[in-house]
Amino acid sequence: MLTKKSVAGIGIGLVAVILGTFFMLQSIMTNVHDVTDVVDVGKNDVFQFDAEKHYHELLNVTGSSFHIHMKTPSTGLQIDKDFQKEISLDWYSLDNGQHFINITNTGDSVLHVTGKLEAVTNPLIFTSHLLVISSGILIIGISAVFSIRKPKGF
Repeated sequence: MLTKKSVAGIGIGLVAVILGTFFMLQSIMTNVHDVTDVVDVGKNDVFQFDAEKHYHELLNVTGSSFHIHMKTPSTGLQIDKDFQKEISLDWYSLDNGQHFINITNTGDSVLHVTGKLEAVTNPLIFTSHLLVISSGILIIGISAVFSIRKPKGF
């Protein structure tokens, strides 16, 4: 028969396992980031992310005038130039590595930056989800053992 403390421990462990699994699956499946930014006059917007080879990137910038400084790995798209009104950047990563994009508003109106950037997820996030799942399993195991055989002193 299960005691109240054992049931509470098993419940807490199940919640940890379910939440850890849900967020782990969600972080694995979502590596596309939708961008919808507004950049004020004189300000800048910086994107820095890691991408694998053949990832598709798309970025649209609309405003009176702006400067884009962009570096992609290897011999990929390299931009350091002023633009007027609108530009659409659509490219595929030619090599694994870090992408750096700095968009500076040099005009007299706000900039609208939209697009989709596909990036590699951080491996530490995956590890933290595994840690939560294993902690939940440990809590369930300890609670179940205490309900089967109550140790002396408890």
